[in-house]
Amino acid sequence: MRKYILAALVAGSIAAPAMAQPGTDNPTPYTGFRVEGLVGWDRLKVPGDHADGVLYGAGVGYDIQTGGLVLGVEGEAAGSTTDQCATSVSVTGDRLCAKLGRDLYIGGRIGAVVGGRTLLYAKGGYTNARVRLTYTDGATGVNNFNLGANKDGWRIGGGVEQSVGTRTFVKAEYRYSTYSGNIDKHQAVVGFGFRF
Repeated sequence: MRKYILAALVAGSIAAPAMAQPGTDNPTPYTGFRVEGLVGWDRLKVPGDHADGVLYGAGVGYDIQTGGLVLGVEGEAAGSTTDQCATSVSVTGDRLCAKLGRDLYIGGRIGAVVGGRTLLYAKGGYTNARVRLTYTDGATGVNNFNLGANKDGWRIGGGVEQSVGTRTFVKAEYRYSTYSGNIDKHQAVVGFGFRF
């Protein structure tokens, strides 16, 4: 965590003079702070089964562009509608459900600018997801439970970001996350954001 904070501080001190220069033609359109909204497809995979849902969230980041190379740090908070239920798991009439909760991510990205306004990038970092398990025994309720657990993991991915104005961009991204307990997620998201 300290490495990411140090990288963000160094990035800010290097980029501040460049951001202060006047002019309408920005030779480094991928330098600066950014905020974005995200939405997309979310697939939860557990051993022997999977479930699909919708991911929604927001992200922040800071990028530095040097020539055609872009380096950045980023963070994200997301939620998901993904859940999966199975019946008659242990006894006839019981029900076990798993639901994804919030997902936090912090990491970095590296990319190449193509054609001046398009960024192709790869990303990776730490992720922590909340998973809730509920069980109803279908009879007396003695064995019912409702448990929440935080799962640590890592994420890798890649995407394309396109500048659509001096301060706005759109993006499309695929990412794979794996968590403790043999839980995996595949996600395809689109985003819209602003750069400051």
